[in-house]
Formats: sequence, structure tokens, C-alpha cells
Amino acid sequence: MKTACAGCRDDVALPFEFKMAFQPIVDVSAGRVWGYEALVRGVNGESAFAVLDQVTEDVRYRFDQAARVMAIETAGRLFGRDDLRLSINFMPNAVYEPSACIQKSLAAARRANFPHKNLMFEFTENERMRDTAHVRRIIAAYRELGFWTALDDFGAGYAGLGLLSQLQPDLIKIDMELLRDIHLHQAKQAIVAGIVGIARALDITILAEGVETEDELTVLRAAGISLFQGYHFAKPALMALPDVPCLSRPLAVRASA
Repeated sequence: MKTACAGCRDDVALPFEFKMAFQPIVDVSAGRVWGYEALVRGVNGESAFAVLDQVTEDVRYRFDQAARVMAIETAGRLFGRDDLRLSINFMPNAVYEPSACIQKSLAAARRANFPHKNLMFEFTENERMRDTAHVRRIIAAYRELGFWTALDDFGAGYAGLGLLSQLQPDLIKIDMELLRDIHLHQAKQAIVAGIVGIARALDITILAEGVETEDELTVLRAAGISLFQGYHFAKPALMALPDVPCLSRPLAVRASA
């Protein structure tokens, strides 16, 4: 086992509490749940922002570690299939040394009897990353361990083509604002078609997040996307797995390309 850094040995409790909510990622081609994203929430279901507002620089590392551990251990109790992926958000700037900082997550997976190769770590930055080379090292280390990596909010802010060319994660999540009412906007449809083409050329899986309507789903399926997440399928459930009503009835037939 890799030697842990000093931060990894810091077991001081956080000055606030939180829980996890789970939202399904649906593979519409297979007609089943592909995995779940773990989303931080307040103890009474308060928004992620209410929790993240309390994450100061001096507790950033401890919070990142605690969130990973809670997500994995809770998924271990809730998941009923051994092929379900668990997507966990992480803060690249809270990872000091990738192989050392992942040890608590691996230990949590062992305790929960959760297959660690079903873990997917997704990263996003509302502000430019401090050190892109460091993020590349994180991705390389995680791939060596068999994890998936995902770039969240692709097409928003700094999460664009330049970042994609440098990092080349296993999966990209197209930002919901680019997908909102896409059936009404030819420009959005053209941009998404371009993203799909680039992802195929790079052997990167695409997930459309924040899908809310059948019209949006129909256009995105026609564009060649199979993985979806959003209120059209289910809202996140606090410390539970929500029902996905659309899977109990036939999904809309994919339109011809």
C-alpha cells in the first residue's frame, strides 16, 4: 500500500455534517440503470451549495475524503447489482498525491464490499484549474487502479475543448444548459452533434445530464447518446435510490439519424 501523506492521517472531524443523495444514470438503449451519481446534501436535504459554502480551504481535503467515503459506504448498502457504477464528484485541488489520497476510498470499498472498478470520479471547476498537469496525473493514477474518470459540465465555463484535449477522460457529461430545450434550437443541436463526433473519435463515452423533457430526450437519442441523467428520469433521493418510472414503460423510439 502506498504511504499516506500527512493530510490522509488527519482524522479531525469536520465542523459540519452532511449526507448523500443518489440520482440514477440511465442507459436508454439497454432500458436499465447504468449507475448512480452521489450528490452531497445537508442533513435535512439542503442543497449542495448549502454544504459547499461551509467548505473552507482548511477543511477542503477532509471534506473531499469524507464525501468519497460516505458515498462508497452508502452505495455498498443500497446497490443491489454488482455492475452498477458509482459516480463521485471530487475536488482536484484537494488531491495532494493521487496514489496516497485514494487509499481511504479503497479502504471504504473493501469495507462495503463494493467493486472498486465500478467507481467513477468526476471533476469540474467553475474556475480554471490551478494545475492541469496535476489533474492529468490524477487521471493516470485512477486509470491504473481501474477507475473511470469523467469531466462534468462539458461546454460550460472552462470545461471546453482545450481541457478535453489535455485530459481525455473516459466520459464527458454535457452541461445541462447546452441541452435545455435543444429541440427548439438548431445551433445547440449542431454543437451537440459536433461533441458526439469528437467523443467518438477519442473513444470517450457521452452522458447528457439535466434532461427534463421527452422532447429533449428524443433529440439527444437521435444524436447518438445513450446515457442520460436528469429529472425526466428521477430526482435525487436522500440516502436512498429513487424509482425510475420511465423504465417501467417503453422508452420513446429513437428517431432516425
